[in-house]
Amino acid sequence: MSIFGKRKGTVNKRIDVMSLERDIILALKQVYDPEIPVNIYDLGLIYDLRVDEEHNVCIQMTLTAPNCPMADYVVEQVKEAVEDVPGVVSAMIELVFEPVWDKSRMSEEALVELGLDAD
Repeated sequence: MSIFGKRKGTVNKRIDVMSLERDIILALKQVYDPEIPVNIYDLGLIYDLRVDEEHNVCIQMTLTAPNCPMADYVVEQVKEAVEDVPGVVSAMIELVFEPVWDKSRMSEEALVELGLDAD
């Protein structure tokens, strides 16, 4: 079962792309950076999220540091979280390092959570 209460692989063609994107973002907010107690979405690690009409998802994401020893783990957690969203047919996760991540990509909530200034 997923956080959305339906079994993985359940496809409902009536789900529109905007609703699916919203649910994917909710799923991404359940994935946390293993070294920082903030979810990857609010950390600003998701650079691009695309859902096609067939409900295939492509995500470009980065890490807070290119040499992160947990890179494979984080990417796999993202893939599993996205594929667990009802209506998603498949998920392709591309790890990119340009532009380089910095704290300016973090949400206000993440900055507050970590006690950082928005400057």
